[in-house]
Amino acid sequence: MFNRSWIYLAIFLILLALVFQVKAWFVVAAFLVTILPFAWWWNRHSLDGVSYQRILAAGPFRAGAEGGPRAFPGEVVDLTLRVTNQKLLPLGWMQVEDQWSTALPLQEGDLFPSPSGQMGHLRIAFSLRWYERVNRHYQVRCTRRGFYPFGPVRLIAGDIFGLFAHSQSQTHLDWLIVYPQVLPLETLGFPPKDPFGESKATWRIFEDPSRTIGVRDHQPQDSLRHVHWKATARRQDLQVKVYEPTTSRNLVIMLNVATFARHWQGVNPPLLERTIGVAASIASYAVEQRYVTGLIANGSIPHSDQPIKVLPSRRPDQLVRMLEALAAVTSFSTSSIESLLLSESPRLPWGSTLVVVTAVITEDLLAALLQLHAVGRRLVLVSLEDEPSRPYSLPADVLIHHLPAGQLPFDDSLLGEPDAWAPEVAPPIHFARRQGS
Repeated sequence: MFNRSWIYLAIFLILLALVFQVKAWFVVAAFLVTILPFAWWWNRHSLDGVSYQRILAAGPFRAGAEGGPRAFPGEVVDLTLRVTNQKLLPLGWMQVEDQWSTALPLQEGDLFPSPSGQMGHLRIAFSLRWYERVNRHYQVRCTRRGFYPFGPVRLIAGDIFGLFAHSQSQTHLDWLIVYPQVLPLETLGFPPKDPFGESKATWRIFEDPSRTIGVRDHQPQDSLRHVHWKATARRQDLQVKVYEPTTSRNLVIMLNVATFARHWQGVNPPLLERTIGVAASIASYAVEQRYVTGLIANGSIPHSDQPIKVLPSRRPDQLVRMLEALAAVTSFSTSSIESLLLSESPRLPWGSTLVVVTAVITEDLLAALLQLHAVGRRLVLVSLEDEPSRPYSLPADVLIHHLPAGQLPFDDSLLGEPDAWAPEVAPPIHFARRQGS
């Protein structure tokens, strides 16, 4: 930093030059008292009014209002880096060190490795005149599902002579969300027609207990739960509620992230990724067929120990919410799939089809399915076991799809586990994770 010591040094050099008659020392002293202060002042104000932006391009479906743009594995996303100098003082030179995951390689160019191993640095240089804006265009390739942060960034600049330099860090993060692979159900091995049971059975008329449209006299077959007590008191005769009929098709995907019978046995990452890909493909199909669709998984997002829950809905962004949840899910199991089934089933709409997607079948899971079947739940079991170790011993009306994981046509080069990229910061998740949230 420039201070009074430089002035004292210049005076000392002038005195030496006068004593020894050395002209070069006069030049050095003049440099110290003229150029050096000017260069120090320039360096001090070089980053004033300088802004740095990242602009990630995305299509209409993938450009969510929250969380950042979206993409699918294998897609290439356009990235524009914009630097703006909003002052009269020009920038003779400026260096940018932007940090993001090495799982998002550049189409042209390289990321420099960082000590963290999973993150890399993009280093680029700029030179800006007064009130000038400069754009640099890049393309990043999405190699695996996940939530990817861009940042923080370090800006380095100095005076035009290169004598001084100082840096400034910006901690703002931009996010890119990469969904799991989604394939048509026919290519995965599902039947082309009614993969989750006959449509006639699914379209049965139910009464929606949340919508009362009137009352009527009680009949012997009516449940006491439907008695309208206020109307009974007014008419002095037992009255029951009349509900609005509904023909909504409800489908809830129950995803098991465990790849071994016991969680402490470890994780099989390729098998987990195929299981998530099957769940994402089912979610895409269900939304396309206008099901009221939801997703519950016994996995969690990074930095959380709560199971993932996207409550059944037909809202326009429901598929985005489910794919976002599957993009973030990790191999950490919050509970066994059978306990999650039994605890969440009473909270789900009656008449819903529960589609259990799992890579491992255990006796406890089969027992839970039998228990749910006994109380009238409609069940579909999707198994990714390569070779079933035993018959599943389920009733005939429980639909079973056996999809050997090794035969599923997912692109192995685009399969990745979030644990491999998750940074030390929670991703911006915008879906419901708790029942009723």
